[in-house]
Amino acid sequence: MKRNVMFKILLMIVVGLFLSLDAFAQQMTVKGIVKDTTGEPIIGANVVVKGSSNGTITDFEGNFQFNANKGDIIVISFIGYQAQEVPAAANLNIILKDDTQLLQDVVVIGYGTVKKNDATGSVTAIKPDQLSKGITTNAQDMLSGKVAGVSVISNDGAPGSGAQIRIRGGSSLNASNDPLLVIDGLAIDNQGIKGMSNGLSMVNPEDIETFTVLKDASATAIYGSRASNGVIIITTKKGKNGQAPKINYNGSISLATTQKRYDVLDGNEYRAYAQQLWGDKYPAEMDTANTDWQDQIFRTAVSTDHHISITGGLKNVPYRVSVGYTNENGIIKTSNFQRLTASVNLAPSFFDDHLKFNINAKYMYGRNRYADAGAAVGGALSIAPTHPVYGTGDAFKFSGGYWQNMQATDGFSDKDWTYTTDKNTPQNPLAALEQRNKKANSNDFVGNVEVDYKVHFLPDLRLHASIGGEYADGNEREIVSPYSYTNNYYGWNGLSTQYKYNISYNAYAQYIKSLGAHDFDIMVGGEEQHFHRNGADGVGQGWDSYKNEPVDQALRSQKAYATRNTLVSFFGRLNYSLLNRYLFTFTMRWDGSSRFSSDNRWGTFPSLALGWKMKEENFLKNVNFLSDLKLRLGWGITGQQDIGDDFAFLPLYVTSDDYAQYPFGDTY
Repeated sequence: MKRNVMFKILLMIVVGLFLSLDAFAQQMTVKGIVKDTTGEPIIGANVVVKGSSNGTITDFEGNFQFNANKGDIIVISFIGYQAQEVPAAANLNIILKDDTQLLQDVVVIGYGTVKKNDATGSVTAIKPDQLSKGITTNAQDMLSGKVAGVSVISNDGAPGSGAQIRIRGGSSLNASNDPLLVIDGLAIDNQGIKGMSNGLSMVNPEDIETFTVLKDASATAIYGSRASNGVIIITTKKGKNGQAPKINYNGSISLATTQKRYDVLDGNEYRAYAQQLWGDKYPAEMDTANTDWQDQIFRTAVSTDHHISITGGLKNVPYRVSVGYTNENGIIKTSNFQRLTASVNLAPSFFDDHLKFNINAKYMYGRNRYADAGAAVGGALSIAPTHPVYGTGDAFKFSGGYWQNMQATDGFSDKDWTYTTDKNTPQNPLAALEQRNKKANSNDFVGNVEVDYKVHFLPDLRLHASIGGEYADGNEREIVSPYSYTNNYYGWNGLSTQYKYNISYNAYAQYIKSLGAHDFDIMVGGEEQHFHRNGADGVGQGWDSYKNEPVDQALRSQKAYATRNTLVSFFGRLNYSLLNRYLFTFTMRWDGSSRFSSDNRWGTFPSLALGWKMKEENFLKNVNFLSDLKLRLGWGITGQQDIGDDFAFLPLYVTSDDYAQYPFGDTY
């Protein structure tokens, strides 16, 4: 028996030794050197094991050394060079090639494209995979903090809310300072619609391929009278020729809560302080509750986002179809934003790619429930913590059961309505949320068709035409209970509606030719865009939300409105390159806007830009720590036709106030 035990122990020791030797044999020292194609060592290159943080960087001689396991994949990378992956070995000799693709990437500019390395204006192009991940319900979130000179400031943080976007600051005291938005070649009306904060709201972030931001006048002048605040160009994703259908799903669940709350007295501290102030004259009507009013209005908000897309290509017809759904709850109770998006892209080509089409269609349905955050937070900080959330007694049936300072009244036609809210005292913050139902619904459709033809008998010449448009409608309904603090007895049922559409079409010809050391790119074209808006604001009447019937005594109405404007443009651009080093760009645009009188309707917007690709000079060509170096000089004139009124140059009659109605008792 003892012999068997000793044999088992000895066997375990031997097996353990073999396992240790095997594990030791798996580890190895990886040494090597990293050079470029000219044989010069690369200093500071990253050398790591793929999928881990195990690694090092090269020294001043390009050498590296670290431990790895057999079978590991070693990744070697450095800015401006193509990364390499090689199996782990005792000695590695790595040569990194220049990542010329970084400089050959094409960026979208106004009415065409240009190689990134040949751009003369201040243009920044970014892709979503370069942006921080996280919850991005609006495309504006993807720009925040990612582009130099672009400021994105959230309006109030409410679900579905917009943001103030500024490119190199504002340029006007009175006119709009918002940048021009161009989505897949179509300029968008950025005024938004009821239920939609701005034009960026209608694009699902998951559908975006690239952002291009045009900043300086030499880059934006091609858009003339709409370019003074910069331009944001969005290109959405497309399919690929011959690609098998590929289904992609992205989903997220997020939690949001208050990071910090106001430090206020609780009920006991409040009563103790009152006792300290009044002593024996302590108010007899002081309530005994201990209510945390901030707990009553704030919540931990759970939000979800889902997006699914199908991408592929049927012979010469690449396609992409996507659907997205967002449900975002706010940390203030009752606030909510829901959005459904759908997009379709078809990009067929014919005649050996001489004739290309790009067909885009996007749709968004949005639904917003607004919370009166100002009233809720203000009430939570003003009302005493000794009051309960709900009241008992006859007076509180006129406040919907919520505790509220009430006062007797006999001034209403309904003599049974004997109490009303005291407007000189703070309101119940939870009631301010629950007794006000303000919702907005919006629909937005954007579609355009682009045709590009490379002339068969003159392949250097391209003809491009595009037609597209946008239709959007929105309505906002607000129902305030007659038992509320603000609209006690009368209530409110108001409705605002908006409709808008724009139609745009343009055509241009582009001629690209290389003659020895000279490269020419000449483009000329024209465009027309028509905008129409109409709707009605403030139409409503008193409403009893409990009886679900109107209160006719508080009738309000306002007439509908309709307005329109048209922009007609002619434009051209010349790009010239000498020896692939010296760049020259000249653009010219003429805009005629109906927003100005016939004497001042047309404006001229030229720009000039010079560029010197210094990295291409012989004295810098082999400087390895420089991936690119370019000197730019630009000048341009831009304009602003978004002056707030389509007929500002005409004398107009306007009403003196919103309603021009007066009360006679409780009848208006």
